[in-house]
Amino acid sequence: MRIGDLATASGLTAKTIRFYEQAGLLPEPPRTTGGYRDYDGDAAGRLAFIRDAQGAGLTLAEIRSILALRDDGESPCGHVTALIGQHLADIERRLTELRTTRAALRELAQRASQTDPDTCGSNGICTILSPH
Repeated sequence: MRIGDLATASGLTAKTIRFYEQAGLLPEPPRTTGGYRDYDGDAAGRLAFIRDAQGAGLTLAEIRSILALRDDGESPCGHVTALIGQHLADIERRLTELRTTRAALRELAQRASQTDPDTCGSNGICTILSPH
């Protein structure tokens, strides 16, 4: 299958497919005698996997590591489970940080609603952010 057909089948652009080849996510296919890439039927499934993995928040490097395990004949499921755990822990940490930031911004918004703009900078740059 030529790259245009694979692009149509996968919902990706030919440029994206070539990028995935260069990034080591998709093996370079053999070429036809005319020099065209000639993908096999597995390429569409691999591209769907890459798209799904990106949708789950995995990086291209992480996806490459999963594919390398599979290409070596190993089951990548244990590795995927660990990656998901790491991503969940990161999300939980970021949510905690966002809640803290939201609380601080709410406090600043309350302070801003009670601040007279005409006197705001009289004791510094802006008393909303720096009330000292």
